[in-house]
Amino acid sequence: MNDKSKSSLEKKDQIAWEKYSEEDLEKVFSLSQRYIDFMSRCKTERECVEEFKAQAEKAGYRDLNHFISQGKRLKSGDKVYAENMGKTIALFVIGKRPLEEGMKILGAHIDSPRLDLKQNPLYEDADLALLDTHYYGGIKKYQWVTLPLALHGVIVKKDGSSINIVIGEDDNDPVFGVSDLLIHLAKDQMKKTLAEGVEGENLNILVGSIPIQDKEAKDRVKQNILKLLNEKYGIVEEDFVSAEIEVVPAGRARHYGLDNSMVMCYGQDDRVCAYTSFEAMLEIENPENTCVTLLVDKEEIGSVGATGMHSRFFENTVAEIANLLGDYSELKVRRALANSKMMSSDVSAAFDPNYPEVMEKKNCAQFGRGIVFNKYTGSRGKSESNDANPEFIAELRQIMDENNVSWQTAELGKVDQGGGGTIAYILANYGMEVIDAGIALHNMHAPWEIASKADIYEAKRAYYAFLR
Repeated sequence: MNDKSKSSLEKKDQIAWEKYSEEDLEKVFSLSQRYIDFMSRCKTERECVEEFKAQAEKAGYRDLNHFISQGKRLKSGDKVYAENMGKTIALFVIGKRPLEEGMKILGAHIDSPRLDLKQNPLYEDADLALLDTHYYGGIKKYQWVTLPLALHGVIVKKDGSSINIVIGEDDNDPVFGVSDLLIHLAKDQMKKTLAEGVEGENLNILVGSIPIQDKEAKDRVKQNILKLLNEKYGIVEEDFVSAEIEVVPAGRARHYGLDNSMVMCYGQDDRVCAYTSFEAMLEIENPENTCVTLLVDKEEIGSVGATGMHSRFFENTVAEIANLLGDYSELKVRRALANSKMMSSDVSAAFDPNYPEVMEKKNCAQFGRGIVFNKYTGSRGKSESNDANPEFIAELRQIMDENNVSWQTAELGKVDQGGGGTIAYILANYGMEVIDAGIALHNMHAPWEIASKADIYEAKRAYYAFLR
């Protein structure tokens, strides 16, 4: 066998940047700019859902509840969305074929690791006002100290009125933070492991230091913070009990690298896949099979609760769709789910030359080589993974290659090194074909994560090719 014929038999990984024309590059950088703007505005699940709803309605989508309340039928080509408690959204483009023949589904999550305020967060200690937090999802706690942080969320008063809170994003806003021990006094702290160096109960947010004028009052600095909050938002301390306020890194998403080839921002796990899935969905018109983009909450803590993937929201919404198509039966809904195919759009870990020891280089993702297919995720012998079928992978290979989409395969680190999970196995419980397919990151779960603009662009192209 000569070298040429041998070479033609080998798998080739293409660096996506090498294939782009000037027109392609314009599209890459245009998409990344839209993405940066989105990520700078949307740092919570509620903010993501509101933005997606607004953009979807501009693109011709209508609230599914409108059809339900009016008793209107759905037909091929209709575009609808359904939301769940303001933190989950599903978008549908009705296909030409019967629903029971299956759907093409993109699924991603829009929650990200962060700090959450406790129900009774505000207290005073040593003439300082602080907010008590509980971390959400898997974080390295030491990464969250000495950073400028912002408050995003909603406060719901007893009368049912709600107040949106965003403090720390405008240049004129104050920011907040968690203090750390100065190096001069950190001898004992430096002997601890990274996991023990900063304790979760000590991730308290410093928010003020000026006392009210009344020198006889108790907790004068805390009283001043309550006074300021009441003047601006009309709230009292008890309103924190019915609030959902998230503490996130302050500041805009940014272009990253001297060549502007990457994006740095908070929450790319997994909003980078959610955004690209959403953009791909907006380009779908009159598909053969019904197309769906499903964006859910609570993945970072096990996909639990009413807004997580384990809820019946998606199943119930599919039943409503079937009913509005005039073709409802429980059996047909079950068939629709079982006959569906899904790309579970979640991030993977990109090879980092600073930490090569945790990766098996032949089977890891790299920046600039396109969307990542993870046949399996999980840990401890693929535990809690979906482990996609080879027939489905072969079908996706064909779709990607026909559309000149750059793609790669990976696993999440060496076999005994660790691992992670996604929503893939939950949808696979219906019997549908599912694979994990997303974008590789550096700094996953850190306050600031890094992605390649080429991979963002190729992911959007991959999602569109799959849906189409």
